[in-house]
Amino acid sequence: MGKRAVLAPVLLLICLGCVVRAETPKKPVNLTPPLVFGEGEYRVGPEDVLEVFVWREPELTATVVVRPDGKISLPLISELDASGKTAAQLQQEVRAGLRQYLEDPVVSVIVKEVNSPKLSVLGQVRKPDRYRIKQRITVLEAIAMAGGFTDFAKRDKVVVIRNHGREAQRIVLDLGKALKNDRFGEFYLEPFDTLYVE
Repeated sequence: MGKRAVLAPVLLLICLGCVVRAETPKKPVNLTPPLVFGEGEYRVGPEDVLEVFVWREPELTATVVVRPDGKISLPLISELDASGKTAAQLQQEVRAGLRQYLEDPVVSVIVKEVNSPKLSVLGQVRKPDRYRIKQRITVLEAIAMAGGFTDFAKRDKVVVIRNHGREAQRIVLDLGKALKNDRFGEFYLEPFDTLYVE
């Protein structure tokens, strides 16, 4: 009786797991993780504007722009690497830097302007350029932002070049099919991607 009482719930859970797995539809494999703004903590990049507030120390409070080299300059601390860090990480670093001058500094770092995420749209589009993006964007939206295809564009040969560490990933898309199939229109770009239309 004791063994049956223990085994029954276990067998029930195993059977339920089988039913759930059997009913879960297989999702198509997405080659790229979607660019999602607002999920997780934002990481600072060049041209972003930060407000560094030090409580009761107005002369140490500053609004700064992240330089192209990824650094910011602050009173007393001089230079600090900001690029790739979250506001919370910068807050801790500024606080640590000020501790040699103040007993217990209260610091807050706020990202006032997000200017760093960009992508390049090149090749056979009407306005090839580097574009600033402030929200998630699909390949089709990026091409529309660049004025659309030229008359010579090969819609079946649109290339996304994505840098992940040392190696660049090259993804070839057929946007002729994308216009007929909504699923391909949901291919999201990431900051610093290069989109090239042959």
